[in-house]
Amino acid sequence: MASVQPLSIYPNVATATGPRDQFGRTMNYLRISLTDRCNFRCLYCMPPTGMQFQPKDEMLTDDELVRLVGIFAREGVTKLRLTGGEPTIRPHLTELIREFKSFPGINEIAMTTNALLLSRKAQEYKDAGLDRVNVSIDTLDPARFRFMTRGGRLDLVWEGIEQADAVGLGPIKLNSVVVKDHNQADVLQMARLTLDRPWQVRFLEIMPMEGVGMIYEEGLVTSAETRADLEAEFGPLEQLPSPDADPAKLWRIPGARGTIGFISPMSEPFCETCNRIRLTADGNLRLCLLHGDEVNLRDLLRAGGSDDEIGALIREGVWRKPWGHAAWEEHIRTIRGMSQIGG
Repeated sequence: MASVQPLSIYPNVATATGPRDQFGRTMNYLRISLTDRCNFRCLYCMPPTGMQFQPKDEMLTDDELVRLVGIFAREGVTKLRLTGGEPTIRPHLTELIREFKSFPGINEIAMTTNALLLSRKAQEYKDAGLDRVNVSIDTLDPARFRFMTRGGRLDLVWEGIEQADAVGLGPIKLNSVVVKDHNQADVLQMARLTLDRPWQVRFLEIMPMEGVGMIYEEGLVTSAETRADLEAEFGPLEQLPSPDADPAKLWRIPGARGTIGFISPMSEPFCETCNRIRLTADGNLRLCLLHGDEVNLRDLLRAGGSDDEIGALIREGVWRKPWGHAAWEEHIRTIRGMSQIGG
């Protein structure tokens, strides 16, 4: 990676498009973990047993979440993504979406979900202001799906995807984490979904999060390997323009209605165009997914900090965001699991 020099002047006010880090990148995209709980136990996300969930009193309340989103909006954040754990198990989610969307400047709210409960609530979320969903689905084989999620039902997830599509929570994006010896052979069936649907099927490299280190070390399949598997079946893929800040590099099977995305945080880090920061369910500003550095916003909030003081703390945190996550280093580890950070 090319050497990058930090800027010399700390910006004590947010820019019109969001707070900047020391390398000049603008952070206008906030990913919010609404809970560290989940109704699945995906093998690349959580260990099968022994997962330590945080006490309820350490988690942000609805009022605290709404207040923080208002401050982030004032600082220049324009896009929110609701994550978890599984965001649909958070009580009052519809009301939270409505409150978040009411802030001037919040132009888009998306959600990443396993879709298990989505068919019941898709229209309600859409009416409240949710714009679109990404659905985590790693295989279309019911038995393998049940194994990889440790008990999940593919039929209910598929109902959720279809209902989300029907009510206009699109364009639908399906996220598939490719794991060697588990679902690597399923990428062909997943990719075929794009032939007659205007969806985006995205293949992600597994990441070395806490609690799943062995799965990562034995299961990493690079995007280059996945693309080779697809091209062996479908022929050369057509490369498409990709938005600069989008981690997915877009391709298409010739003649397909939809697209295929490759997200390659381990083999081809996309740190240069990163515009994302994360708010954990317990109120920490996470600066990089694969760095342990966090800024505690909850304590200042509960100590009576003003909006100006909290905004300044956000800007200070963003300013020190690291350039890259050093994914090329072996045995990298973080202090939290994916479900605790919010993806």
